[in-house]
Amino acid sequence: MRDLKDKVALVTGCSAGIGKATAVAFAREMTKVAVCDIRQKEGEELVEEIKKAGGEAVFIKTNVTKLDDVESAVNKTVKTFGRLDFGINNAGIGDGGAFIDQTSKENWDKVININLNGVWICMKYEISQMLKTGGGVIVNTASVAGLIASGLGFAPYHASKHGVIGLTKAAALEYAQKGIRVNAICPGFINTEMFASFSREIQEGAVAATPMGRLGEPEEIADSILWLCSGESSFVTGHTLVTDGGYIAQ
Repeated sequence: MRDLKDKVALVTGCSAGIGKATAVAFAREMTKVAVCDIRQKEGEELVEEIKKAGGEAVFIKTNVTKLDDVESAVNKTVKTFGRLDFGINNAGIGDGGAFIDQTSKENWDKVININLNGVWICMKYEISQMLKTGGGVIVNTASVAGLIASGLGFAPYHASKHGVIGLTKAAALEYAQKGIRVNAICPGFINTEMFASFSREIQEGAVAATPMGRLGEPEEIADSILWLCSGESSFVTGHTLVTDGGYIAQ
């Protein structure tokens, strides 16, 4: 067991994929989990799954682009469990794969609003709460797409994830002496719904370009997130933890 028992985690974007795996992993460590997602059915099913396994969880329907929603989610988490120790800002979407000259402003705004603005909004209220109780840990889901670019027509996604990394570093420095650590996780190609939505050509190319020759699993990313939250990483802040099977090491 890590030192996560009886702590409280708020996880966004956890109806599937990395977020779901992270919520389940926290629950196994006896961390109390606020399941925050815009998809109510899947979120409530996850809460039931956690409870059946002996964990504690609550579903809070949350649109991370709305300040009132996020503020309410943080407040409800604290009201339900008494505190907030971990903020896992994972909600995000891909984009349509159009080159910049063919990208609509609607698509640009949607990707940036969810992937980048959503992280800022979540941190705004998570940090405000953590300052009241002496600290906490925040982990933002970025991507290897926030460290490099593909040239395949995903500029909004690259821009949003580069922004998440910059935002993470700024927050880490601002709150380094306030007991709040802020890090980012940078997954490579992971076996999720988002990856499954890519064309077969892109999927095959991604696996071929990964030195380990396979996709990562959501549970592997969840393990890294829990490590960043644990006391085992107590001197780690402002860091981007790459978990990509060697993709960007080439």
